[in-house]
Amino acid sequence: MAMIDRKAFQKLCRRIDSYEEAMIEMQRSLTAIPALSPESGGQGEYEKAGFLKSILQEWGFKNTSEINAPDPRVASGIRSNLLVTLPGRDTEKTVWLLTHLDIVPPGELSFWSHDPYQVVVTDRLVFGRGTEDNQQDLIASLFAARSLVDEGIEPESSIGLAFVADEETGSLFGLDFILKDSRNPFRKTDLIVVPDAGNEEGSLIEIAEKSILWLRVKTTGKQCHGSKPHLGRNAFLAASHLIVKLTELYNLFSRSDALFEPPVSTFEPTRKDANVPNVNTIPGEDVFFMDCRVLPDYSLAGVWQQIRKTADSIEQDFGVKIDITAVQETEASLPTPENAPVVQALKKAISEIYSLDAFPRGIGGGTVAAHFRRQGYPVAVWSKVGQKAHQPNECCSLDTMLGNAKVFAHLFLQK
Repeated sequence: MAMIDRKAFQKLCRRIDSYEEAMIEMQRSLTAIPALSPESGGQGEYEKAGFLKSILQEWGFKNTSEINAPDPRVASGIRSNLLVTLPGRDTEKTVWLLTHLDIVPPGELSFWSHDPYQVVVTDRLVFGRGTEDNQQDLIASLFAARSLVDEGIEPESSIGLAFVADEETGSLFGLDFILKDSRNPFRKTDLIVVPDAGNEEGSLIEIAEKSILWLRVKTTGKQCHGSKPHLGRNAFLAASHLIVKLTELYNLFSRSDALFEPPVSTFEPTRKDANVPNVNTIPGEDVFFMDCRVLPDYSLAGVWQQIRKTADSIEQDFGVKIDITAVQETEASLPTPENAPVVQALKKAISEIYSLDAFPRGIGGGTVAAHFRRQGYPVAVWSKVGQKAHQPNECCSLDTMLGNAKVFAHLFLQK
């Protein structure tokens, strides 16, 4: 069992409780700085990172650094990755908490009951875009570290907080960039926690992800008048047949693995682009997208091959041309071992704060942890999280934000 100094831990918990108002204010300030990627029409994380940096300096954190990725698409020219460390008794090991600065767009504004960038607090819930994903745990990690400084308590290992860019659109300018940089601060012996996914109870420790394949499928036929379909080739009709035929993927890749939720691979058509604006035209072009989450036992090459084969048969049947391109293709890496030190440490901390037996699991994929695993870092993803991310009226629970901060504080004190 990881022994911790109970007295020190109780001090940190009391200190964290005293931060409640400050944490709400921090949510307010961060939500008002929309860190949207250029893909979503935004200017990236520069302003949000700058705000955090000034706060950290104000609080007396001396060791801040940046590993910024150049990006000519944003006004600042950079995507900000901010790192802060606090030396501990054992400097050979660092407990890292990695959260992301960027958010997703609010979507249809009429679905929101208020301005998504202005925080509203009701019934101990903090509403606003980004409040849960990922500000809940970004702020929890900040104040957990601050409690050590304010109480003058030296952590067992060194502490590292990483605030990264570009998680929502692939991490090329975020964690991926840091790991390839010569200044990469992460070590294989460090405890690395990514609080960006979990369940509402706080009992899920994510240690494995499925492979992800997002496809854009473009069908080209021949446009003609709606009254004379025989003169054209209906791209929408052909694409619809393809969509139905692709449900066969569930049977072809039917293996099940209880580590994952859901336990099977999934293959779903999702987005559909507009084709023709009027009712009386047979569309000559059609574009739809698919989201496939594939168990690590299968190679994405095998899935590609099968999809292409199916598309070829539709091309034959309908006299159309089908182009398939990958929007995202991420092959799953090896899972973090179930008995890894980071998993054990989290279990102890979660048990202490939430009185739960947490269990390791695999999920459908898409957390930033995949980049760590690909490089062989044993990372765990954990958060007690309300599943409101990316939704209208996104919110986070104040009590969860405080509770998660205490889980992080427990990690900081474990020997």
